[in-house]
Amino acid sequence: MAKFVISPHFRLQEWVAEEKGYFRDEGLDYEFRDSWGEGDAAKKHATPDKYGAYQSFEKGRACDVSGACHWTVNVAASNGRGKLYADAYSVAPAGVFVAPESPIKTPADLAGVPISVGYQSGSHYATIQALEQYMKPEDIKLSFADGVLFRRMEKLVDREVPAAALFSGPYYFLEQLGFRKVIDTTFMMATMITGSPDPEDLRKYFRALRRAQRDIDLRPELYTHYYRKEFPARFLGEMDTRRWGPGERIVFEPYTRETFERSFEWIAEHRIFPAGEMGAGRYEEAVISLAG
Repeated sequence: MAKFVISPHFRLQEWVAEEKGYFRDEGLDYEFRDSWGEGDAAKKHATPDKYGAYQSFEKGRACDVSGACHWTVNVAASNGRGKLYADAYSVAPAGVFVAPESPIKTPADLAGVPISVGYQSGSHYATIQALEQYMKPEDIKLSFADGVLFRRMEKLVDREVPAAALFSGPYYFLEQLGFRKVIDTTFMMATMITGSPDPEDLRKYFRALRRAQRDIDLRPELYTHYYRKEFPARFLGEMDTRRWGPGERIVFEPYTRETFERSFEWIAEHRIFPAGEMGAGRYEEAVISLAG
């Protein structure tokens, strides 16, 4: 039988479960495989214009289980790119950052300023959701040309972009370097199930993650060093992960029909996908649940 293939998603839980032997305890025969490819994180995140999480699902992720923002997983599952796992979701700390010397002090100051985000990725949706409290839609200016997570972080550090939306490890790293968080954009993540993995393997995987989550909740400082596993080599010497927080937290509660439908409607209302390209939007066809 083939190994259960896991794609880590810039978070701690999989690394903790591996360290503690929780996958092994469950009898899960697994391997880790990066869905963004091999090599240094900054280079593989230097994606073409308008390439993000959704496009990676279109291309196909060579794994059984991976993660992305719930909006993208919602639409990708609606288009038959996999199944949204409905028995848990997670929440990632996120925000829009600017350089310490930037004149941008408040969210309103971001009107008309290009903000580097990942196309049809969590930062895309979350930045709109946060800033529409402060300005008209036409004043929210997003840039999709600066790569995904680590690449746009690098560009902000090098002062090549005026603002960038970041989450998890990059969020904590920019705080450490003294960059200013202008607005919080924390958002939900979802798990995408690709192909037809054994349901029992999925149960084993999530039971191991539940144990890892308890460990992180209890003693986060013991595990923040795992951010180094997925960071660009350039920054490893500067990182002080002792100062960083636990990042994405898995919530073992259902991703409900109401949540699915309200999110699908919000995406459609904001025209993030062209008309007719969001799929059927039927919860019962897009999700997989092992509850009950």
